[in-house]
Amino acid sequence: MEVSLQGNLWDSVVELTKGAQQKGSDPLLWVMQLSSNLNSMGVSLPSVELANVLVSHICWENNVPITWKFLEKALMLKIVPPMLVLALLSQKVIPSRRSQPVAYRLYMELLKRHIFTLKSQINGPNYQIIMKSIESILHLSWNFGLQASDPGILVVEFLFSIVWQLLDASLDDEGLLNCTLEKKSKWAIEPQEMEIDCHGSYYEKRSEYNEILQETNTVMAIEIIGKFLQNNLTSRILDLARRNLPVHWTSFIQRLQILGSNSLALRNSKTLTAEALINLTSDSRMVLPRDCKTTSLLKYHAVMVSRSLTSTGLCHGASRSALWLPLDLLLEDAMDGYQVDATSAVEVITGLIKTLRAINGTSWHDTFLGLWIAALRLVQRERYPIEGPVPRLDTRLCMLLSITTLVVADLIEEEEITPTNKNECGSINGWKEKEVPRQRRNDLVSSLQTLGDYQGLLTPPQCVVSAANQAAAKAMLFLSGVTVGSAYFDCVTGNMRHLIVESCIARNLLDTSAYSWPGYINGCINQLPHGMPTQGPDWSSYMLGATLTPAMANALVSSPASSLAELEKVFEVAVNGSNAEKISAATVLCGASLIRGWNIQEHTAHFIIRLLSPPVPANYSGDDSHLIGYAPMLNVLIVGIGSVDCVQIFSLHGLVPQLACSLMPICEVFGSCVPNVSWTLTTGEEISAHAVFSNAFTLLLKLWRFNHPPLEHGVGDVPTVASRLTPEYLLSVRNSYLVSSGSAHQDRNKRRLSAVASSSSPEPVFVDSFPKLKVWYRQHQACIASTLSGLVHGTPVHQIVDGLLNMMFTKINRGSQSLTSVNSPSSSSSGPGNEDSSLRPKLPAWDILEAVPFVVDAALTACAHGKLSPRELATGLKDLVDFLPASLATIVSYFSAEVTRGIWKLVFMNGTDWPSPAVNLSYVEEQIKKILAATGVHVPSLAAGGSSPATLPLPLAAFVSLTITYKIDRASERFLSLAGPTLECLAAGCPWPCMPIVASLWTQKAKRWSDFLVFSASRTVFLQNRDSMVQLLKSCFTATLGLNATPISSNGGVGALLGHGFGSHFCGVISPVAPGILYLRVYRSITDIVFMTEEIVTILMHSVREIACRVLPKERLEKLKTRGNAMRYEQVSLDAAMSRVKLAASLGASLVWLTGGLCLVQSLITETLPSWFISMHGSEQEQGSEGIVAMLGGYALAYFAVLGGAFAWGVDSSSSASKRRPKVLRIHMEFLASALDGKISLGCDSATWRAYVSGFVTLMVSCTPNWVLEVDVDVLRRLSNGLRQWGEEELALALLGIGGVGTMGAAAELIVENEM
Repeated sequence: MEVSLQGNLWDSVVELTKGAQQKGSDPLLWVMQLSSNLNSMGVSLPSVELANVLVSHICWENNVPITWKFLEKALMLKIVPPMLVLALLSQKVIPSRRSQPVAYRLYMELLKRHIFTLKSQINGPNYQIIMKSIESILHLSWNFGLQASDPGILVVEFLFSIVWQLLDASLDDEGLLNCTLEKKSKWAIEPQEMEIDCHGSYYEKRSEYNEILQETNTVMAIEIIGKFLQNNLTSRILDLARRNLPVHWTSFIQRLQILGSNSLALRNSKTLTAEALINLTSDSRMVLPRDCKTTSLLKYHAVMVSRSLTSTGLCHGASRSALWLPLDLLLEDAMDGYQVDATSAVEVITGLIKTLRAINGTSWHDTFLGLWIAALRLVQRERYPIEGPVPRLDTRLCMLLSITTLVVADLIEEEEITPTNKNECGSINGWKEKEVPRQRRNDLVSSLQTLGDYQGLLTPPQCVVSAANQAAAKAMLFLSGVTVGSAYFDCVTGNMRHLIVESCIARNLLDTSAYSWPGYINGCINQLPHGMPTQGPDWSSYMLGATLTPAMANALVSSPASSLAELEKVFEVAVNGSNAEKISAATVLCGASLIRGWNIQEHTAHFIIRLLSPPVPANYSGDDSHLIGYAPMLNVLIVGIGSVDCVQIFSLHGLVPQLACSLMPICEVFGSCVPNVSWTLTTGEEISAHAVFSNAFTLLLKLWRFNHPPLEHGVGDVPTVASRLTPEYLLSVRNSYLVSSGSAHQDRNKRRLSAVASSSSPEPVFVDSFPKLKVWYRQHQACIASTLSGLVHGTPVHQIVDGLLNMMFTKINRGSQSLTSVNSPSSSSSGPGNEDSSLRPKLPAWDILEAVPFVVDAALTACAHGKLSPRELATGLKDLVDFLPASLATIVSYFSAEVTRGIWKLVFMNGTDWPSPAVNLSYVEEQIKKILAATGVHVPSLAAGGSSPATLPLPLAAFVSLTITYKIDRASERFLSLAGPTLECLAAGCPWPCMPIVASLWTQKAKRWSDFLVFSASRTVFLQNRDSMVQLLKSCFTATLGLNATPISSNGGVGALLGHGFGSHFCGVISPVAPGILYLRVYRSITDIVFMTEEIVTILMHSVREIACRVLPKERLEKLKTRGNAMRYEQVSLDAAMSRVKLAASLGASLVWLTGGLCLVQSLITETLPSWFISMHGSEQEQGSEGIVAMLGGYALAYFAVLGGAFAWGVDSSSSASKRRPKVLRIHMEFLASALDGKISLGCDSATWRAYVSGFVTLMVSCTPNWVLEVDVDVLRRLSNGLRQWGEEELALALLGIGGVGTMGAAAELIVENEM
């Protein structure tokens, strides 16, 4: 019955319309009567059904002018929905545009009148019903692949479809549709010939006129397309389609470009040109503009992401280089020889470079220049490094000339192998301009050309002057065409840029055209006189066929290879040569080619790792491991890469996991061998299985924090990076490279690491594969966790313990009781014996290591009870280490555990029983005070009374006494670098002045290490006193910001924070140490890292107040107000203040990230900052304009939080850490939204909160748009509503605009609502 009534209703509408049509009634009277009739029938207006009836009536039986006037009047009086009418007409009129050109013209006229006034339509009644009807008419879900019911999304799709239909119709009209990839349109635009009564048609005899009209219609359609892209409202809605419908948008743009390039109609347009049409769709044009109506706060948003900083630099002494301060800190932090990393420095630096570029908005030219300058500063900072068991200049040169070049190579490859049509990028971050092909490579060239202006950084350290000169000479030879053997050089001076360029050429980043850069070379070439002596053996003669004789090997060891081919030839000899040749080849690879072969360094390290895992020979049939046959070569390799610098080089290249995997089977095999076989090296040195094992085991232990408790400090559910450096973790990282080795989307660095892993062993490796190593590791963990137990009388272990004790203390006559009686009363002594080899047990190393903790415990206990003198204890321990050098590792872990337990008595370092530090203890303490005072850290008291005797806990005294028995030579350095960090850590953990005592004892032993030892001792001050750590942090901030007048702070910036390294080479005394250097060498020993984060936040806010007081003085503002210049001065001052605030926040974020890594950053964002906002704070009102300090504080925290998150997660989703980002963002953004909703009460200043939220959202939108996609849609909507309540419509729209499809509808409605 209802259907019948409805049918009668619409039939009556048709009859009414026909009657008015026949009478020629006034359209206004017709629409008034129709509206009255519909209202009386209870029909809601505007009516969807009425729109269908009217359009169906016109098309095509009543296609006469008066019916179009009726329709227009119905649209004007809003009794039919305009968008629905336009959708209906598009399906009827466009396909018939050739046979009905007038109708097509009228359709476009209606389109121009009603499509740009959408606000009343989305706010009107039946909005959702209307949009659903449009969806069913145009099949939007099917055409765009979105099953969306959100009317706002349908608005975007509707507008996109309308303009796309006009585009395809125009292409078809000009015969250009076949030029598209699809050759057809997805819309119903194909011309349809209709059966129309020509005699009754309004324009049946006007075919010539129709042709003219068709041409003008095409012009008009193209102009309407241009207006869609020009109009502020529709262009912004179309931008939402560009972001969220990337595939469709790409097709649309391709068609538009075809039209712009080939359209004849476009040339006839008087309002639009082809160039203008194409420009309207460029990424730089199709964005959400920022210059719309909003509050005055928005003008400060631009400061937060200001691009001008790259050209003008940061104000008040902090130069442009301050933009890259986090990079300087990261590079310097990587020079800490006490720490290796399982992650490649290439990967870490590449991620940081991308982050800083996104945050700072720099070009690739400036980015590359900043990277080179930071790496050069790293080298120049230690031109004259102090001596000690720490990385020297070689590690820094590796960072500059190998790692940095590999970073650049990865970044360039990323651009050049990625398809130019990156839809996902266009959909996510439309605020970034597209890169032109090879842009990064071109910017690399320009950055290196600009680098020539920084002569102060390019001066080579003395040790590489020769290499720099050779690089310059190579360029000169190339340009002159003179051969190497026929010329010599006069006054050819090279610098660090020549080495950088050679490194880039070697990796195909540059070509030899770089030699022709203006000012690149200087000097002159002279012909080589006759009779000059010929050059000795070198790489060129070796490549020409010379054999690898000892003389040749010695020459190649001291000179790095210049090409991969040279390395490959040496590697082939190491694989297939005689035993003597294998040893020579291994020696060559571990020589200068590894240390200073920067152009091929990664390949050298790769070959070494492959040689450490030799394959089983095809004809091998022995019962023992095939590795035993390679013992001499393996030992040469292990010893050759055992130095601190070599270990750091492997670490920087990300090869620590694979190196550990290669060393584990060597340790397992040789540690299980009875030392009854020896091998003689080419040098005449004889080595045993114990020697090979000890060298391999010692190197292996340097690759993780073996002497630290298994459960270290952590935050939340993620352990710190340091605590994850275990054998299991290293193997898991190595195995992960195998899993991803087949991925086609890997970057160059990961492909390189995957190749290294698979070349050694294509199968995953686990700790269970090495049962002996696993047993030792479990015992080691148990030793650290609890006191020793489990030594049972009569067991093999007990017998080994007795045997080792007798070997160690054979000269000591203790009657019939052995030293083990202290722990095992029932044990009996084997009696004293003669000091000969028969006392040395012929046992596998693993069996000996199992007994060592009990041996050391018995010896230490005997010393505590007076049964052993301190000298005898030290001598006995040294004998044990001489017998099996690997036992030092177990001794280290035992002493580490016992010192930490604090149950042993103190012993007097009086020079009688124990060595005395009295000779130079006061000097060491005085130097420590100078270092700390110069850095700005003031400690009330360094020593506990000048007359008090020096004391140390017994285990620490024994440990230091053992270490000072070592000689200071290359052979001992491998072992001292293992024991040294533990000794320092233990001394630092004991009451003051234990560390100065240890340093004093060691400076007596190694005077040339004096500066290093004093510096190490000064670092431990901060572990004794929490307040001094806070003072050090404050010193870092004040120095960086230039907030004090001390000489070390200078004008602030990187130079003030990190200074010029450490040394006493210029004035004969300890030089001041910059606060940043001290912090980077201390923070790894800090246990309460959450406390550090809280202090950094506090200091950051204090620094903001300091900046405001200095940059925005109230008195100067008042003076300028009287001159009418207040607004101009306030803006300049605010920009200067904001720049320094950004610098302070950048420093704070860097310190938090470096101190605690991912977990601490996540704790900062989810816990520390929310707690800070909720807590009550004192008045933020300081000198300056009202609320400026509070506002600056909010922006500082926003920059601090976003930058910290970007450091930890990256700005994209390429890193594994980014997988944790959505959870943390969800928590923090929910906090922001809840506070904006009024569900959370805040204790901070309202201006601080408003600035924080605005700044945080601004930085996310402009710098890290990928993050927004990971936030819940509902949270984004709530945040947007909160911002709109503050009058921040632009920011609210920007947030919704990049929030993905889920927020596209809300963004569209916001655009329409505010008519933006």
